[in-house]
Amino acid sequence: MKKVFVGISGGVDSTMAIKILIEKGYAVTGVFMRLFSFREEEKKAKEIADFFKIPFLVFDFRKEFQEKIIKEFIADFKKGITPNPCVNCNQKIKFGLFLKEAKKRGADFIATGHYALKRGEFIYKAKDSSKDQSYFLCNLSKEQIKFSLFPLGNYFKKEVKETIKKEKIIPQKESQEICFIEGEPMAYLKKFIKAKKGKIIDDKGVLLGEHNGAFFYTIGQRKGLDLPQGPFFVYKKDFKKNIVYVTKDKELLLKEEVKFKKANFSIETDFPFKATAKIRYRGKEMPCIVYKNKAIFSLKQSAIASGQSIVFYKKNKLIGGGIIYE
Repeated sequence: MKKVFVGISGGVDSTMAIKILIEKGYAVTGVFMRLFSFREEEKKAKEIADFFKIPFLVFDFRKEFQEKIIKEFIADFKKGITPNPCVNCNQKIKFGLFLKEAKKRGADFIATGHYALKRGEFIYKAKDSSKDQSYFLCNLSKEQIKFSLFPLGNYFKKEVKETIKKEKIIPQKESQEICFIEGEPMAYLKKFIKAKKGKIIDDKGVLLGEHNGAFFYTIGQRKGLDLPQGPFFVYKKDFKKNIVYVTKDKELLLKEEVKFKKANFSIETDFPFKATAKIRYRGKEMPCIVYKNKAIFSLKQSAIASGQSIVFYKKNKLIGGGIIYE
């Protein structure tokens, strides 16, 4: 009987992952990854493991999560870029440290409640396109994919909720977008980054007002500008001079070329090649030509933000990604 360690958050998705794997005949162990100090999640995870009568372990990754995820998240904002901590966390923590520790304890696989499919050595989009999370798995190595299972890949979220509702256990509510932040991300960042007054200038060179730091703004942002006669959108930042440039003209937000670094491809291919790509999780997937460090889209893309991930697909197959820097 194959042993699988399931990352259990206490939510409906990881609960369903456990149920599916038990029914498939795996020897399941529930593992709570302690990343920060939200104690209710850990308590709920233990309740769910007890409900299914499976072993329960706690892996304490707080130190590593602080160093590799939270500190890097804050450092990136200080550099004026907009990071994607979920992509980083999946690579380094949830499919990095977790896999390493699970294998030490004799696990054959790890599993999570991510909505994605695995076929052979590759990750594919989930059946439920509205919940597909393959985007966040773009930096996984071949080794990480090999030893990972994604039980929810063939399920719709509605099915998962309905199935778990019939069980005599109530999972906790869905987690927020950035798990370690309660409330607004900018309010959180202001605890670590000092305000620095700067100019807000429009596309005609007119001074419109002041801001508290260019690092608090991202390309395409509209909310939080507090400018009369809007709406205005951030279309450019001069981080060295601490200037935020805004416009009403959405055409200025459009670019056809996206440069990226730290590329990770799960297939060997000759460049350039045709693919589709997303420049943000909820963004629309669009055709492009992929080079070693850039992608050129058939239609211009709006609000390309440095620090976000560009993720490439061939049909439903995830073929890689990189970090946008221009």
